[in-house]
Amino acid sequence: MIPLRDTVQSRNPPIYTWIIIIINTFVFLYEVRLPAMDLVNLIDEYGLIASRLEIITPTTWFPLLTHMFLHGGWLHFLSNMWILFIFGDNVEDRFGGIRFVLFYLIGGVGAGVVQTIFSYSDIPAVGASGAIAAVLGAYILFFPTARVVTLIPVFIFPWFVRIPALVYLGIWFITQLWSGLISMTVSDGVSMGGVAWWAHIGGFIVGFFMAIPTKFSNRKKSIKYGY
Repeated sequence: MIPLRDTVQSRNPPIYTWIIIIINTFVFLYEVRLPAMDLVNLIDEYGLIASRLEIITPTTWFPLLTHMFLHGGWLHFLSNMWILFIFGDNVEDRFGGIRFVLFYLIGGVGAGVVQTIFSYSDIPAVGASGAIAAVLGAYILFFPTARVVTLIPVFIFPWFVRIPALVYLGIWFITQLWSGLISMTVSDGVSMGGVAWWAHIGGFIVGFFMAIPTKFSNRKKSIKYGY
């Protein structure tokens, strides 16, 4: 299922979502220009390597932040930025700009911590997907009745459907959880399919619970739905 857009109209330009996308773009373009060995060294230094993290040594924590701005290839980068583009604007609307940035960064760090706990490995984990999963966790809480316009390829024919966000993101989370549990049964779960499943799971849960105070705050938000 390929999401194309949602039906919630943003009340304000998602400036901070765009800034995050632009920063990720500049970092990725820097990555692709590097010689192969320099790129390996960059990911080794700034990617999240669970075995190097030490609770009592704060200097080892920096990759929890930097790993979310690195990507492993064009598909990895484009798919992450597309999902952030679709869902980030409305979540930014609810949080406000600066609070959204803090939410995004904390969600990414939390996702990295969960990934480290459940998939202890020497393999670097990179990507914004943990932070974006936090955005999805907040989205499902804020806009459960929104629709996600989705492309479902049926052989060579495109099928466009409007799926409730609660269903679309619920299915997404269940597939991540199932894959994460399966990954724990193999010798090196973090490398199964090259996907950090537990970062997705952790980010989604962290984002959901971080969004609860805003969801039930006294500030009333008028939301417009397009169809």
